[in-house]
Amino acid sequence: MSVLMGANIANEVADEKFCETTIGCKNKNHSSLLKELMQTENFRVTVVEESDVVEICGALKAAVIRLGLMEMIAFARIFCTQGPVSSATFLESCGVADLITTCYGGRNRKVAEAFAKTGKSIEELEKEMLNGQKLQGPATAAEVNHILKLKNLIDKFPLFNAVYQICYQGHPVKEFISCLQNHPEHM
Repeated sequence: MSVLMGANIANEVADEKFCETTIGCKNKNHSSLLKELMQTENFRVTVVEESDVVEICGALKAAVIRLGLMEMIAFARIFCTQGPVSSATFLESCGVADLITTCYGGRNRKVAEAFAKTGKSIEELEKEMLNGQKLQGPATAAEVNHILKLKNLIDKFPLFNAVYQICYQGHPVKEFISCLQNHPEHM
């Protein structure tokens, strides 16, 4: 038995919008065939053996959150060298819960949406929308980008880099979709 679940909605797949999916398939011969048959430029397929886990995870439909979390874990494993980095920590409130909350609510999401819709600068939007507060996201993106450049690791963190480029280098927000489509996890 194989299971297909992931960050996709049937209408968006039909409209050839960028989506991704995971196939759970214990049979390695079938899994490579299924990937070959289903993957397109706009429909990215990852295959794992744990079909039961894929089925359980089917409700999580956010590619950005999944790939972002993977980059967070990879970053921690490279730079947090005082002890082991447990994936379980990322399942705590400080990890995936905070990531989901930030993506769906809060000032970073609110200003990011206005940034994408209006074309105004982050500084303008902070002044207009935040009553003297500042965003944490863009400043963090700049700090992380600086560290990654020093260590020559920019290519290993395409989402982190895309956020930086959009916030500070004037790259169009639409490029973020290309970043998702071409993320190393899909290759």
